[in-house]
Amino acid sequence: MELKVIRYSHGINDTLGLLFIDGKFICYTIEDEKRIDKIKGETRISNGTYKIKLRTEGGFHKRYLRKFPDIHEGMLHITNVPGFDYILIHCGNTEKDTEGCLLVGNTSKQNITDFGFIGDSVKAYKRIYPKILKALKNNEKVIIKYEHLG
Repeated sequence: MELKVIRYSHGINDTLGLLFIDGKFICYTIEDEKRIDKIKGETRISNGTYKIKLRTEGGFHKRYLRKFPDIHEGMLHITNVPGFDYILIHCGNTEKDTEGCLLVGNTSKQNITDFGFIGDSVKAYKRIYPKILKALKNNEKVIIKYEHLG
């Protein structure tokens, strides 16, 4: 399975994107902004290709077990990102909800004249998580590619 994030709008504090699974648009994304020098919790990861694995420890995993008891079996962990640890795909609406992680949502508000925002994050997460989980449980290789327009 291949996930692809196309980053299309780079604001002062955030980056908006589109998430595709196996070539099909699935939802919107928001991340921290791009920086030349990394600031912990305030910088998006670099463009590239990374493996996704399940992470079954940590605070997010425990919270999501309670929040999504019917579907959650581990966090979607983007692994081997140079200079970053514990990059996850999870719920949230603005760059304040992430420390380098990828947030997903069903709607998106521009970040040109204001801060970016994605909405219906929980609904988007609940829609994409089972597809990715199924691939991981079937021992499929699951990768995510980050690219940008322009």
